[in-house]
Amino acid sequence: MLKGNKGEWSEIYTLLKLLGDGELLLGDGNLNRVEEIFYPIIKIIREESGGNFEYEIDGEIVLISGNEKAPLKINVAVFSEQAGKLLAAIKKENGAFILPEIQSFLDSIYCNSLKAKSTSKTDIRIVVYDQHVSSNVDLGFSIKSKLGSESTLLNAGNGTNFIFKVCHNIQDLNNLFDINFIETKSKVVDRVNQIYQVGGYLEFVRIEEPIFENNLILIDSRLPDIIAELLIFGYKYNNKNLVEICEKIAISNPLGYDNRYSHSFYAYKMKKFLTDVALGMTPSKVWDGNYQANGGYLVVKETGDVLCYHIYHKNEFENYLFNNSRLETPSTSRYNFGKIYQENGNFYFKLNLQIRFM
Repeated sequence: MLKGNKGEWSEIYTLLKLLGDGELLLGDGNLNRVEEIFYPIIKIIREESGGNFEYEIDGEIVLISGNEKAPLKINVAVFSEQAGKLLAAIKKENGAFILPEIQSFLDSIYCNSLKAKSTSKTDIRIVVYDQHVSSNVDLGFSIKSKLGSESTLLNAGNGTNFIFKVCHNIQDLNNLFDINFIETKSKVVDRVNQIYQVGGYLEFVRIEEPIFENNLILIDSRLPDIIAELLIFGYKYNNKNLVEICEKIAISNPLGYDNRYSHSFYAYKMKKFLTDVALGMTPSKVWDGNYQANGGYLVVKETGDVLCYHIYHKNEFENYLFNNSRLETPSTSRYNFGKIYQENGNFYFKLNLQIRFM
C-alpha cells in the first residue's frame, strides 16, 4: 500500500491529471494560466523498479506499456475521474497517509511508487509536440505542489553559511559576546540588529563551502557579494521576501552599480541564480551549467490545475521563481550559525542561506 505526504501524492496526481487533460498549460510569473500557449502531450514516461513505463495518448485512449507487462488501453476520461478523486483525498488528509480508494487503480496502471526513481531534479518525463521545432521532444520536469507544505528551492547546509567579519569600535567586548545570549523566537534577527545597535556592522568575508562560492561566481562574479547583502538586509529588517529585498537593495546599491539608467542589476542576477538552482545547481557539487530538469517546472495549484514553466519561456519561469521565493531561517544549532565567534583575534558571524517557495 502506497503511503506518502501531500507533496509525494502530488506526483501521482500530476501523472493522472496530465493524462486526462492531454496537454501542458503554460503559467505566468503570478501562477496564472497563459491562455494562448499549450503543449500537446504525446506520452509520459515513468521510471519504476525494473524499468520504464510509457503512457501514450492516442486520441481518447491511453496506451500503457513497458517492463514486459501486458499492454493496456484505458480511456482518458478514467484518468480525469481518478485525478479528481485523488485531488479531493489529498486536500482532506494530513501527514503521511494511504489512499485505499485509489490504490487498486494505481496497481492496475503499474504505479508501484509515489516518487519516480531519479537521482536528478527530474520528477517526470513528458514527450510533447513542440511547435518551435515542429517535432516531438522529451522533457524532464521537476514537480512542485501547493497542496501541502511549501518546498525548499535551495536546501540549507553548513556549506550555505555566509561568513561575515564583525567590524566594530567597541571597547567593552562583553557587549559583543552578550549578543549570543539573546534567545528570542527571532534570535538571529535580534542578534544581527544588536550588532548594529552597539556600533558594529557585518562585512562579508567568504562562503563556508568553496564549491558553492565558485558555483555562484560562475553564474555571476559578484553573486556571492549580492547574496551576502540580501542576507544582511533580510535579517536586519526581518524581511524574507526576495522581491522586496531586491527592491530595497537596488535603492541603497551596496555594490555601487551604475544606476543612472535604471538597470535592474540585483533582481536580474537573482533571477539567474534561482533558475540555476531550480534546474540543477547544488551547493556541494561543481556546477557546469547543464540543466537536469531540461523542461522546467510543473506546479500543482491549490485548485488542482497543473501549470508548466518551460525554459523556452524563460521570462515566465524566472518571474515565477522570483515572485514566489523567500529566505528561510533553518536550525541554528544544526547548521552552526547565528553566533559571534572569535578567530585569530577577529570576530565573525555566520548567516545561513536557505530559500523556500511561498
